[in-house]
Amino acid sequence: MSSDALLMNIFCYPGVTKRREVSLLLGIEAGEIPQFGFMPRVPLLTGAVERTEVDMKLGDVFFEAKLTEGDFQVQDARIVQQYRDLKEVFECRKLPKQGKRYVSYQLLRNVLAAHALDLSFCVLLDGRRQDLLEQWYRVMRCVRSTTLRTRCKVLTWQELAGSLPSTLRKFLLVKYGIT
Repeated sequence: MSSDALLMNIFCYPGVTKRREVSLLLGIEAGEIPQFGFMPRVPLLTGAVERTEVDMKLGDVFFEAKLTEGDFQVQDARIVQQYRDLKEVFECRKLPKQGKRYVSYQLLRNVLAAHALDLSFCVLLDGRRQDLLEQWYRVMRCVRSTTLRTRCKVLTWQELAGSLPSTLRKFLLVKYGIT
């Protein structure tokens, strides 16, 4: 029932990325091959790079997948502030925080990765999780660049399911309750 398993169930299904509806919805070229656990190597102030993985890279798009997880993680401010482009990319004083910790850390990191590599970023989440959607919009309103903001999007599993083969849609309904 993990989001990674769901991601693989969909994107390893034969021919799914060759479907015109899927490629248009995701903003990719038809037939792209998914790279799971992609390491974008986000630059830090020290000149080093951050080594965390993005759930999937497909063409020119990074994907963060959420299904049953409670949130996008929380991280200490001192760690988040080590990202080289943090102040360039975000209006930091407006970013959601809990005390001295940044909320929605995975979103911050992935937007920074999209910026650093000049790629797009998409969050795939359950349409029944309004709380995660709200977390996404709290972060997105802090992105300074309109260009970067337009390269960042959110898509629900339910929206994606509508463009998938009927056999895969039936599987998603039975296994995950996604219609």
